[in-house]
Amino acid sequence: MAKEEPVQARHVAIIMDGNGRWAKKRHLPRALGHQRGVEAVRRVVRGAREMGLEALTLYAFSTENWRRPEEEVSDLMGLMKRFILSDLDEFAKAGVRLKIIGDYKGFQADVVELVEGAMARTAGNTGTTLVVALNYGSQDEIARAAAKAAAEGPITPESIAAHLDTADLPPLDLLIRTSGEVRLSNFLLWQAAYTEMLFTDVLWPDFTAEHLRDALEAFSTRERRYGGR
Repeated sequence: MAKEEPVQARHVAIIMDGNGRWAKKRHLPRALGHQRGVEAVRRVVRGAREMGLEALTLYAFSTENWRRPEEEVSDLMGLMKRFILSDLDEFAKAGVRLKIIGDYKGFQADVVELVEGAMARTAGNTGTTLVVALNYGSQDEIARAAAKAAAEGPITPESIAAHLDTADLPPLDLLIRTSGEVRLSNFLLWQAAYTEMLFTDVLWPDFTAEHLRDALEAFSTRERRYGGR
C-alpha cells in the first residue's frame, strides 16, 4: 500500500498576540513590544516566502482595537507606516503581493495612501500573497458578503463565500494564535470552518520562522476529514 503524501498547507493565518505581555514581562514600554512584533512580522513573512506558502494572513488591527488608548493606536499607525516604507522594496523584489482585508479606508489619509500605493506596486507579483487584516472584523465581513449575495440572488454558502474579502485566496488551511490565548477574536470565522488550529504559548515578538516551520510540519501530519470519517 502506497504511503500517503504529507498534507501541504497553502494558506496560513496568524493572530499575532502578546506584544504587550512581552513588554510587561521585561518592564519595558508597551510600544517597544509592538516594535518587536513588527520584527517578528519581517521574519515570518520571509520564512513564509522561503517555505513556499501561497498566502499568509496576519491579523494586524481589528475593529475592536480602536478601543485601545489613543496613544497606543497612534503608535500602531506609526509602526504600520514605517513597516511599509522600510520593507516594501524587499517584498516587491521578492515577488510578494500585498493584499488588505477589512476597511482600511477608515484610517488616516496618509496611511490609506501608503497602503494603496503598496498594493498597486505589488499587484503583479506572483509569489506569496501577504494578506494584512486592517480595521477588520469577521462578523462585519460576513454581513457585507451576505448583503452582496442577497442583491444578486439566493443566499447560499457559495454565494456568500464568493463575496468574502478572501474570495481570491486559497482556502484557509491553518490558523495559529500566539501567546497562549485560545479564541478566534472575530478573525476569519467563516474561513475557519474546517481549518486546522494551533495555539502556542510563544509571545508574538518571540515567534520565528522556525516556529512557523514547526507548525507547518505538525499540520502535514494531520488528517483532514471535513466532517467525514
